[in-house]
Amino acid sequence: MAENAATGRSPDELIVHFYDAFARHDGEAMTACYAPDARFEDPAFGELRGPDIGRMWRMLNGRAEDLEVELAEHEASGSSGTAHWIARYTFSTGRPVVNDIQAEFRFSEDGLIAEHDDRFDLRKWAGQALGPAGKVLGVTPLLKPMIHRTTGKQLAEFDG
Repeated sequence: MAENAATGRSPDELIVHFYDAFARHDGEAMTACYAPDARFEDPAFGELRGPDIGRMWRMLNGRAEDLEVELAEHEASGSSGTAHWIARYTFSTGRPVVNDIQAEFRFSEDGLIAEHDDRFDLRKWAGQALGPAGKVLGVTPLLKPMIHRTTGKQLAEFDG
């Protein structure tokens, strides 16, 4: 897929722009990369659609105090792309987190992100973010529903 008239960016450039915006904590610029009916999924938030995706990025960036985002590698061809990115931050528990994430993208005909799937080891994340309790929860089927309830509540209460 060549440069798109709607975005002025190739899919490869869109991925770089997206993670540059993330590194700047610019949730609005990240949101503008998505098609209106886009779908996002990751282990922490589960599946989000449309405006909830932008709300999530604005919330995460608005709360970011020491977040560092590194785009380690990426590629895009045609209507799909991938990225390997790393997030470093201090979780609300005061514990440091280094989250290693693999992303897959599918782009819409107008050159925006139509589908975005982030994959990471939720058990490893919970151990870092929650400490010993997270390590214990990580080996049970309780972890994912508990995190989805928490992130869902946070997103519902976010005014932005």
